Amino acid sequence: MLDYSIIPPSRFNAVIEHLRVNFPDEPLNASVGLCLHGIPCPLLEHHDLKTMQDGMSIMAVDKEKNKIAGVALNGTSKRGETEQSIEEMKTIENLEYRRIFGLLNDVNLELDLFSKYNVDKIFEVRILSVDSSYRGKGIAKELFAQSEAMARKNAFKVMKTDATSLFTQKVAESQGFWVEKSVNYHDYKDEQGKKIYDTRPPHLHYKVMAKLIE
Repeated sequence: MLDYSIIPPSRFNAVIEHLRVNFPDEPLNASVGLCLHGIPCPLLEHHDLKTMQDGMSIMAVDKEKNKIAGVALNGTSKRGETEQSIEEMKTIENLEYRRIFGLLNDVNLELDLFSKYNVDKIFEVRILSVDSSYRGKGIAKELFAQSEAMARKNAFKVMKTDATSLFTQKVAESQGFWVEKSVNYHDYKDEQGKKIYDTRPPHLHYKVMAKLIE
């Protein structure tokens, strides 16, 4: 039996351990090699911890095994923070990190959902991760549903997710999200004409997806 609840500070380390094992499969990360299986990834883990500290992230726990089966790391995005993040990126030397978050920041800056929907804050599903041994059981959909309930409870009007895998895109679509922008990974090449994001099929697009909360 699975129990869904807000991730408390006492489980932050366990969530990080879960992500070290399961998140490296994420297509964008796998294509640039930022994080490797089972190895600490300080830059991304700092980002994960800050998100969990917002107090809106959800975990699914196998009560019999006391094991984390999946997580949705949720946070608040505020007007002006994307521009701030782009400036901060200039101080980070890690190329792989810059390639991932540079892409996300550039696309979101161009979209400017804050102006489109006339809001100052947006609820973000930032990381969706399900343990490989629990996949195919509807956990991701329930994590999205629980996240939406959290967004509604905290009076958000807009939810979004940077869906970097076909898996997440299908789950988000099933929960009523629509595509605000779709980007073909293979359109990006370096100065030598080599693909920057050499993702493998079926993960060929990155999509910013959104949903209005009634």
